[in-house]
Amino acid sequence: MDLYSDIPFYYVVYNQTGRWCDVPKTGNVFEIRGAWATGPPAAYFPWYDRGTGPAQDNINPNGMKLYKTSEGIIIEKERALYLLEGRDWDRFVNDDDLRAKMTGLTERMDPVPDAVRLLEDGLQAPIQSQEVWASGVTYYNSKLAREAESRDAGGGQFYARVYQAERPELFFKATRHRTVGSGGKVAIREDSTWDVPEPELTLAITSSGKIIGYTIGNDMSSRSIEGDNPLYLPQAKSYDGCAGIGPGIYVTDEPLSGETVIRMNIIRSGKTVFEGSVPLDQMKRTVEELVSWLYRACSFPHGCLLMTGTGIVPPADFTLQSDDEIQITIDPIGTLVNSVG
Repeated sequence: MDLYSDIPFYYVVYNQTGRWCDVPKTGNVFEIRGAWATGPPAAYFPWYDRGTGPAQDNINPNGMKLYKTSEGIIIEKERALYLLEGRDWDRFVNDDDLRAKMTGLTERMDPVPDAVRLLEDGLQAPIQSQEVWASGVTYYNSKLAREAESRDAGGGQFYARVYQAERPELFFKATRHRTVGSGGKVAIREDSTWDVPEPELTLAITSSGKIIGYTIGNDMSSRSIEGDNPLYLPQAKSYDGCAGIGPGIYVTDEPLSGETVIRMNIIRSGKTVFEGSVPLDQMKRTVEELVSWLYRACSFPHGCLLMTGTGIVPPADFTLQSDDEIQITIDPIGTLVNSVG
């Protein structure tokens, strides 16, 4: 199939920072803000008419986006970007009324023309003092994969039991210094022989336990280490470069629809070597249930980020290699892009 056939002159492209941007097309080359890039973007939609068509359908009027950059906090609202300089990330995001605060600020501010440059050059993971936690075996596909990888070690039964249990599997994943943002390099352990990314909807939660937004998480995992013994899970899951998070936080008062789809593509030497997708309604547990269990005996003075598990599992003969590119898309949050270091 020719990805470029029968497409109007203008595209609306969902780039790696999760932004919509107009892109003129010349043949098979896209001119993006003066820089030339060949090939199709990760996701794109025809631009039929401003305010109508597929592009407009993907914009939730109730949602805004929040980005952490080297120059400050950027708010995206209706494709306009607003820069907040000198604001502390922890204090800003740990707010049960975050969306209302962002709305009020943008109503009193003018958009910043060069904020796109800040997203391109200074985008950081949306985390400061928050802890990153993760959930396991929340999708049936994950249950089957964990059972298979640990069967020889006699640990398969534990994953079947936790999938059915009232209490979910929750574990500490990372802090900021072990986390990278979109465009950063994630890592695989040198003592691991079987490594995969786990694409996950990630909740942004305040210290009171309220979900104030959503981002994308890449829960890098060593299946060989965890498969040897389930007690090795902390080593399989938590190490330098073990998590990708971003590109920003989609801030909304409305829960994401169960029809929302998580998509992952893995590119190696310019070719797609794996692709998969799963809708959120395949998750066995609700996000509110996971948050409730996490906050039962843990306090988070700055809030936290909670990965909610994966339902996309590459086949047993697949393992990541250095320089692989991992693209994880959840509309309307955006696309998290990480390469393997």
